[in-house]
Amino acid sequence: MYATHNDLSISVRESVIERLQAHLADCMDLFTQLKQAQWNVKGPHFVGLHEQFRGSASIFERHCDTLAERIAALGGRADATARIVAARSTLTEFPLDTSSGPIYVAAVGERLSAFTKSVRASIAPISKCGDAATVALLTDIAAQNDRQLGFLDAQLQAES
Repeated sequence: MYATHNDLSISVRESVIERLQAHLADCMDLFTQLKQAQWNVKGPHFVGLHEQFRGSASIFERHCDTLAERIAALGGRADATARIVAARSTLTEFPLDTSSGPIYVAAVGERLSAFTKSVRASIAPISKCGDAATVALLTDIAAQNDRQLGFLDAQLQAES
């Protein structure tokens, strides 16, 4: 832990940082999976999906920055190199054996849903610690993710 002027106790900051590090690994993994989808999607809805995945990747890049900056503000070191992310991410591997738009949409949706569920699961415990700023940050991330999930679900419904 680095010295900070943050008034949260060291034990609270350590606990929150541990959760945020886990979310950062999953977020970085999801960001790269979105880029994989953007670069490789094929099919009749290519242009729309390419743009949708690019937009979602931009949102997740910002999520990663937000999580990393909060870790640093709490006195931690944000660890998210490719090797660290690969070792720590809880998300399943992205399907590389296809370029199908509907398969990519479903795969992104499953991983985004899992990430959002994990973020939501951290809100109550962090709230009990008294870290309202991190609660607000995670609540905002979950809300933005819900919007992205809605877009993906609409695309899947159009495919049905």
